[in-house]
Amino acid sequence: MVFRKPPDGGWGWVIVVVSFFTQFLCYGSPLAVGVLYLEWLDTFGEGKGKTAWVGSLANGIGLLASPVCSICVSSFGARPVAIFSGFMVAGGLMMSSFAPNIYFLYISYGIVVGLGCGLLYTATVTITCQYFDKRRGLALGLISTGSSVGLFIYAALQRELIDLYGLDGCLLIVGALSLNILACGSLMRPLESSDSPSPEKTCVDKVPDQYFVYHEKEKTVEENVSILEKGYADEKCVNNIPDCKQDSILNKNVLSSINVNEKDTYKKKVVEQTNFCKQLAKRKWQLYLNYLGETVVLFKSKVFSALFVAILLFDIGGFPPSLLMEDIARSANVNEDDYHMPLISIIGIMTAVGKLTLGILADFKWVNTLYLYVTTLLMTGLALFAIPFAKSYLTLAMLSGILGFLTGNWSIFPYVTTKTVGIEKLTHAYGILMFFAGLGNSLGPPIVGWFYDWTQEYDTAFYFSGFCVLLGGFLLLLAALPCWNACTNQSSKLPPNTYSYKVASSA
Repeated sequence: MVFRKPPDGGWGWVIVVVSFFTQFLCYGSPLAVGVLYLEWLDTFGEGKGKTAWVGSLANGIGLLASPVCSICVSSFGARPVAIFSGFMVAGGLMMSSFAPNIYFLYISYGIVVGLGCGLLYTATVTITCQYFDKRRGLALGLISTGSSVGLFIYAALQRELIDLYGLDGCLLIVGALSLNILACGSLMRPLESSDSPSPEKTCVDKVPDQYFVYHEKEKTVEENVSILEKGYADEKCVNNIPDCKQDSILNKNVLSSINVNEKDTYKKKVVEQTNFCKQLAKRKWQLYLNYLGETVVLFKSKVFSALFVAILLFDIGGFPPSLLMEDIARSANVNEDDYHMPLISIIGIMTAVGKLTLGILADFKWVNTLYLYVTTLLMTGLALFAIPFAKSYLTLAMLSGILGFLTGNWSIFPYVTTKTVGIEKLTHAYGILMFFAGLGNSLGPPIVGWFYDWTQEYDTAFYFSGFCVLLGGFLLLLAALPCWNACTNQSSKLPPNTYSYKVASSA
């Protein structure tokens, strides 16, 4: 398939709009699952740790399955994947309305909805990158705010729907809204070259002859010849028996010689096909070995190893507030009359502000994106330590806004990864880091819930969360200190095929 040069506009802006609404529709409910979390606690009567698995799976499974999502988009295209994933998200939400227990929600809401969101995220990012080159950063920034706006709106929407129609009715209506993803996906027209010549042959015709065991056309001709010869011989046998014997002997000799040639050709083609399969398997095995070798080389970088630990600890400690903040307010006996806006909505709108603000700061040459990212980690840790001291709606709202803004550091994480490993290794490194980010998203809320089940208060849980985030930030800061550059300079004379990564002094 031949692609045109990215137009940086035109239909690309339609792609941006539909990608924005796609992320808005698919991530709205999973990110605002804290509202549903309270209802599930009251409905099923399970522990907070066990119930928190539902929301953590919905937000983490898409990142854990990011390699599979990438393969699906590469194989089938963004539009078919988006349409199929729309059915997954809508179906998972609607099935969750009939959940008889919490374990059913693990499958319907956690895995089905979570995997659908992961596929949709990969599809929207991929097709946006195809349509934009010079304005790619702006386009990706615009579509990424769709999930934050979805969190802001769905937090209030789901609470209102629960009051009007109950939990089951809320999930059915939200699932029906998600069907609009099908319309958005249908507009994701692939960027193909319109003037490319149409192929004269099908894919099967283009396969070399040596990969086939036999030729269908040759087989058909031989069968027709044999049938005609057999019919002619039978006719002669009826009219003249001596001629029948003579012709049958002659036909046997001809057919025997044909069969010998066919057997030789068949054996030759089987050997060729076997060698081809062996070479293909060897090539695949070599690719796996190269991938493993590149992964080992990545982890030889101190900064990348520290970044891997930091993103894991950040998601273990920093993600739970977006899921549990409503329950934290209820546990602190905050008066519902003081609620002017859901705390999760505050987190959502401030996350969008944080993404845009931190993204703009990262574009300044005098800003070191790695140190900027470390600063957001350290400030997040301090904010988590302050949650146990917040006993009113106003203080919880302020902390929600601060945590939401700092969570916007996701917008600069690709910058940090690029400066750490280089643009050549970005895809490989980013996939590994996103896998561990999904692992942190999946483990964080259940760990905090288990702390509550054990101590019957959230104080210890958020002291632990703050410690995790601070530890990851300090490790990354130590690994990025300029003193390590001296060690890097000493290794300038490296043997061939050895890589050395150094963090740039500025973004």
